[in-house]
Amino acid sequence: MRALVLDQIGHLEVQDRPDPSAGPGEVVIRVLATGICGSDVHGYTGENGRRVPGQIMGHESAGTIASLGGGATAFSVGDTVTFNPVVVPDSDVDAFAGREQMSPRKRVIGVDPTWDASFAELVVVPERNVVALDGTMPIEFGALIEPLAVAVHAVRRAGVTPGQRALVVGGGPIGQSVVLALKMAGATTIVVTEVDAARRALVEQLGAKSVDAGSADAAEEAQRIAGGAFDVAIDAVGIDPTLATALNATAIGATICLVGMGSPRVSLDAFQISTQERTLVGSFTYGSDDFRDAAEWIGTQGDIAEALISEQVAMSEAPEAFERLAHGTPTPGKIIVRLDR
Repeated sequence: MRALVLDQIGHLEVQDRPDPSAGPGEVVIRVLATGICGSDVHGYTGENGRRVPGQIMGHESAGTIASLGGGATAFSVGDTVTFNPVVVPDSDVDAFAGREQMSPRKRVIGVDPTWDASFAELVVVPERNVVALDGTMPIEFGALIEPLAVAVHAVRRAGVTPGQRALVVGGGPIGQSVVLALKMAGATTIVVTEVDAARRALVEQLGAKSVDAGSADAAEEAQRIAGGAFDVAIDAVGIDPTLATALNATAIGATICLVGMGSPRVSLDAFQISTQERTLVGSFTYGSDDFRDAAEWIGTQGDIAEALISEQVAMSEAPEAFERLAHGTPTPGKIIVRLDR
């Protein structure tokens, strides 16, 4: 098989690797489309320390079943599928059902350097992590499910209820997915703060209002558009200024969810938490229910899903796409690597 290999930090190369085979309870997926995640870019640059030379990354993917291991009976060869990259051992399946990301023994496909992941033509996945897709849906939409699952989990962690005013801090791919997840949850007023004009235009296509995050009064402008302070804020960036915006724009008693991980440490005004009884919660990846709900919803949202994709590139073009993203070349939405080209 062909694979996109991080042969050294800051450099990707297309290489030939042996075809994998499925063990008991596993399937081999022929990968057709994989999205470039921000964590992949940070791994490429060495910023997050969570990728190593020689690794095959990739975890936002869709494809078809290529082969089945012993005991794998839920799917047939040729079925269109995606996969949940959070894998727990057999011993944790029942104890961590619906909250697999909390298992201390979990492995994450695309992060674990010992697992050849889905910037390759073939990937091995436990059958229980595979989710069926509508075969008539454009295959690239399946590569949007994983980031949407991140957003669905964050919105649920924030306890969003129908009719609430919601602020999204950051309009990149995760912030864009949060807009969709807020719509799924019934939020009626959604405002996004974002510095990049093209991303502001994209989130407005998705049905949100937008504010230039670079303006001195971004929090006040967001409140003006919403008609008042926000009931909930989702910080999809995760740095000091974005967390400050979330606190400044929300109402007394509001919930702020931190899903972005832009900095390993942040500082905040503790009085805004304690004296105004705000709740600050964290969100990390998703449970299996979040992932399945995201997969089901994306199949009904063709026009919206298409708007999230800025570019599709062949595997041979992927190193150049990573280079652009690593050096801050603006891309409003997601870049998808097509492994079938």
